[in-house]
Amino acid sequence: MNSREPDRERALRVAEDNCVLRGLVGSTVHGLSNPGTDDRDEMGVCIEPAEYLLGLRRFEHCVARTQPEGAPSGPGDVDLTIYGLQKFCRLASKGSPTVLLLFYVRGSDVLHTSPLGEQLQSLAPAFLSKRTGSAFLGYLDAQARSLRGERHATRTRELSATHGYDTKFAMHALRIGHQGLELLETGRITLPVAEPARSRLRDVRAGLPPLEQILHEIDDVSSRLRNATDAADLPASADEDRINSFLEHAYTSHWG
Repeated sequence: MNSREPDRERALRVAEDNCVLRGLVGSTVHGLSNPGTDDRDEMGVCIEPAEYLLGLRRFEHCVARTQPEGAPSGPGDVDLTIYGLQKFCRLASKGSPTVLLLFYVRGSDVLHTSPLGEQLQSLAPAFLSKRTGSAFLGYLDAQARSLRGERHATRTRELSATHGYDTKFAMHALRIGHQGLELLETGRITLPVAEPARSRLRDVRAGLPPLEQILHEIDDVSSRLRNATDAADLPASADEDRINSFLEHAYTSHWG
């Protein structure tokens, strides 16, 4: 879909009418939010109508935000992203930390589900591979370089004026490392983040440790994640046969 308003509205209708799984993501689901200061991040998956896979139209994802495009979200704002099932599975098979999170959302943090949504979540092990570890490492490296100012100007948002770095960005960078390590070692991501990591991450968000210490911790968890990736009893890539079988079943049953 392009960015023209009628197309955006049509994309949102397609996404909501065909949604099979939708959950809360972001700081709240990780147990790392500051009440009254955070926006609300949601992610979903929809099954694209046949015309979007068999015809010329394409649907990959739809974004709906309280704030206009380009404006940062604030307290109480909602940021919703709904992926088409095909794109969601493609990103998950590549190890995307953002997308993989939805597999492990449970309980009241699941805002909408269906039998196909439940089947999708149960398919999580098929997406895990050594490629997953590499994706988490790549993300972590990019975040660390951003904090150092090596990729572009250092982030200057939450508490930056007081502590000299974007504390929320730093917290999520370190969180990615801890969750990637847990995923490779246990096959799952605990939500909210388990202790003692959660308390340390909250300290980072509060700006208690200096940036140099945070970067040291990121380097340490990166090294552990790299070793875990090498040692993991996982295939080199995702189980495409199982994923393709599910996709065929999901589309034909939904369309039928």
